[in-house]
Amino acid sequence: MTQRIDYQKQSPELFKKLLAFSMALNETTIEPSIRHLVDIRASQINGCAFCVDMHVKEATMHGERPLRLHHLAVWRESPLFSARERAALAWAESLTRLPAEGVPDDIYARVREQLSEKEVSDLSFLVMSINAWNRASVGFQVVPGSSDKAFGLDRSGLS
Repeated sequence: MTQRIDYQKQSPELFKKLLAFSMALNETTIEPSIRHLVDIRASQINGCAFCVDMHVKEATMHGERPLRLHHLAVWRESPLFSARERAALAWAESLTRLPAEGVPDDIYARVREQLSEKEVSDLSFLVMSINAWNRASVGFQVVPGSSDKAFGLDRSGLS
C-alpha cells in the first residue's frame, strides 16, 4: 500500500486541530483501557489498518492483555470484558455504524446503566474522534506502522 497524499502536510491547521481535540480526550472521564478498546473496535469496523495497528500498540504499551485484544472482534461472545466495557463497546459500535433508525433504546439503556451522563457524552466524543481519524487514514491509505517512531510506538515490541 502506498499513501495517496499526506493530509497532515496538505492541511496542517486542520490536522493540528483534530490532533488537539483527540489529545483532549485523554483528560476525559473514560478510563484509558476503555479508550483503547473503543479506538481499536471502531477501527476494526471501519477497516482502518493504520489505526488498528497504532491502537493495538498503544494498548499493549499500557498493559492491555494480548488475549483481550484478540477477543475484541468477538467481544459479545467473550467472557473477558466487564459490563462497563461491553456497554461502551456497544455504544461505540452503534455510533460508528449509525443505523438508519438511530441508536436503539436498548443500547442507550445499557450504556446508561454503566456510565454517567458525562461519561456517555465523553465516550461519544471519543467515538467521533476515532471515526474521523479512520476516515482520513482509510481514504488516504496511510501505511500501518509508518508513524511508529514519531509516536513512540516502536517501543511496543510489536512490529
